[in-house]
Amino acid sequence: MQNFIIKTHKPETLYLADHFYILNKGLNSGKPLNEPCPNCFVVIFQSAVEKDSYYWLAYSLWKARYWQQFLVGSVIPFLRINDFKIDYITKTSKMLEQHEEHLKNVKALKLLEQKEFSFQKNLKLISELRTAILNNYCRKY
Repeated sequence: MQNFIIKTHKPETLYLADHFYILNKGLNSGKPLNEPCPNCFVVIFQSAVEKDSYYWLAYSLWKARYWQQFLVGSVIPFLRINDFKIDYITKTSKMLEQHEEHLKNVKALKLLEQKEFSFQKNLKLISELRTAILNNYCRKY
């Protein structure tokens, strides 16, 4: 049962309900986003729990490069909204049939995202420290 709305995002539109965006142009088409961009769809939900669950399903499909087969266009590939709607609804309903496994995977993905953010932050600090040491070293000589 479909309990969400998928439509093309218009930049001047403000969405009050829980939602996320799906990039629809380029090789990263199908990527779920929390912030809008000019070329994206919006998926609107009735609750934050549904939004979170479907966000991670969209993330899984994007990471598995599922949407690559639907890209059209010779210069800048893009994803058609009808292709996205039909396949997103069918794939997510199949994925949600094993709800316990879905919850376990979502928990693991959230943990991995937190760890990745932490590692990126540490790498940035290491890079800044390296630059500071090298600048200090070069000034002395």
